[in-house]
Amino acid sequence: MEGVEIVAACDPVEQKAAECAARAYTDAAAMLDSEPLDFVDIATRPDTHLPLVKLAVDRKVAAICQKPVAESLAQAVEMAEAAEAGGVPVMVHENWRWQPWYREVKARVDAGEIGQPLAYSFRLRQRDGLGPDPFPNQPYFREMPRLLVYETLIHPMDTARFLFGDIVSVYAQLRRHNERIAGEDRAVVVMEHVSRVDGVVDGHRWTNPDPAGVAMGDSWFEGDAGVLRVLADGRVYRNGELVTAHDTSVGYKGDSVRATQQHFVDCLRTGAKFETGVHEYLNSFAAVEAAYRSAAEGRRILV
Repeated sequence: MEGVEIVAACDPVEQKAAECAARAYTDAAAMLDSEPLDFVDIATRPDTHLPLVKLAVDRKVAAICQKPVAESLAQAVEMAEAAEAGGVPVMVHENWRWQPWYREVKARVDAGEIGQPLAYSFRLRQRDGLGPDPFPNQPYFREMPRLLVYETLIHPMDTARFLFGDIVSVYAQLRRHNERIAGEDRAVVVMEHVSRVDGVVDGHRWTNPDPAGVAMGDSWFEGDAGVLRVLADGRVYRNGELVTAHDTSVGYKGDSVRATQQHFVDCLRTGAKFETGVHEYLNSFAAVEAAYRSAAEGRRILV
């Protein structure tokens, strides 16, 4: 990215850090104390996020933190309160809303192309969760007690919030299909938004999307004057007619990671508000917590 330089990296395995930056550390506090950083990018597992964000906030270093943002809603709230009290910008790296087809859907919905929005559906699919060795690219998934909603469906849940406003209620049904994993691998989540739009996030990782594509499935967005549909290969349809075929060959999922990072850096430079600042993101994370509570109690949960 123009105007951005990775000057140092930290990893428990020093060689891994050295592969990313000229100055390598194995201790995060030592790196933060030694380097005059403008920001830190926290790309670790959820159990380390709160202490690492606090390290950065204590040193007045801005941070962008991967999702899942924390192990619990209480931890996420604590992180938001620490950032606010310290006056330090902290953003959650939630990149799905930056996939270009969803940015296009947002622009078309806001322009009134489907009239009054009524409902939506995300259908997520990826065939990597079956068999004796599921999730080969991320084998630690097998041990996570909360899996599909916490790790994967948070993406479309946050994207729905981007499109239709805060989530006000959740009803969820969860199950585990593969006995080799600890958490759930099948979920249907029904959500209501403050805009009175209702939607369904339907996910599992047993089959691949058809047609194949980086978006991990398809989605529909319905209003009283039209329907938008997004296919996994980046094609966008309006009322059954193709309107855009996005290039999916560059970067991650339509180069959405670059777009997310660019937004973070631009906001640091201008002082503008993050779309997924840790405080703003609490509603998305609270909806995840509500999904698990809903499944456990068999009822709709207010967020």
